[in-house]
Amino acid sequence: MLEALRKTVADLHALLPANELVAWTSGNISGRDPESGHVVIKPSGVSFEDLGPENMVVVDADATVIEGQHKPSSDTATHCYIYRAMPEVGGIVHTHSPYATAWAALGRDIPCVLTAMADEFGGPIPCGGFALIGGEEIGREVVRVLREGPNPHSPAVIMQNHGVFTIGPTPRAAVKAAIMCEDVARTVYLAVQLGEPIPIAPDDIASLHKRYTTVYGQ
Repeated sequence: MLEALRKTVADLHALLPANELVAWTSGNISGRDPESGHVVIKPSGVSFEDLGPENMVVVDADATVIEGQHKPSSDTATHCYIYRAMPEVGGIVHTHSPYATAWAALGRDIPCVLTAMADEFGGPIPCGGFALIGGEEIGREVVRVLREGPNPHSPAVIMQNHGVFTIGPTPRAAVKAAIMCEDVARTVYLAVQLGEPIPIAPDDIASLHKRYTTVYGQ
């Protein structure tokens, strides 16, 4: 089932270790098929170098396995909750990337003090509250923060004591958000070691984000 989406999701997983966003078998990517609503997701505990289209797992919107020889990721219920609550989302990434997760360990939003953050995230990267792994609790908190938090534009949420969740209209867009989240988390961390970062005015953040999302690129 979903041969093209299986290959896309499997291939994108190589970008997580390549960008130092994961260690060992942690982290996962999923993609949703817009026609069937089925979700393709990484199998649990399988090494990144062993991932291929053939061992991706297909689940329905309620996280029930439809096809696959492996157990799906332990974060499958979280992914499926986000997909059900946010129909515009077509891809989700979860990582424990070190700098972003360091902010999560403190329970602190990553403040918007870089033009790159204003461009990509439209404001601070918000931190959600603590939630246990395995059920829908994390998904509920991710959705709550994206809808009700300090920055409705952000495609990324860091979860207290846990790690990073990013969303996008496609799996590739969600991977980009995860890479950029770690990049700015590292730079802001370094800035904090040097002193007090200079905030960007809200009007300037809005202008930068609008330019990036409507003018930048081809």
